[in-house]
Amino acid sequence: MKSSDITFRTRKWVRPEDLNANGTLFGGSLLKWIDEEAAIYAILQLGNGRAVTKYISEINFVSSAAQGDLIEMGLTATKFGRTSLTMRAEVRNMITRRCILTVEEIVFVNVNSEGRPEPHGYTEISYDRGRIPSRYLSGTQPG
Repeated sequence: MKSSDITFRTRKWVRPEDLNANGTLFGGSLLKWIDEEAAIYAILQLGNGRAVTKYISEINFVSSAAQGDLIEMGLTATKFGRTSLTMRAEVRNMITRRCILTVEEIVFVNVNSEGRPEPHGYTEISYDRGRIPSRYLSGTQPG
């Protein structure tokens, strides 16, 4: 994935609580961050605060990060299904400039209030604020 292909980015600072017994970034912390960022991206792309993780493909760890390193997580949508959004992820160490991991497929499903898959009606990426679920725009809390 080239930098120009990434359509959503976020950055994290590796802190002591993010380390494993080897003193490097704990894979579980990184996977939690990726899942959270993918959920935010799916919510914004599907216009529904009820997008859920369906599938995460093989995860290929190729390098790591140390305490104090800054990492950048990039996501790009690769496919819109009838009820789903598929994306690809890449994480880089901004200090060493090395790729930390890639995930070829992360699939989120648009669900209704009963938790059942529901068509979303989108076929392409958009950053139009019209897709932000209205409960987030109005400032009201879910009841």
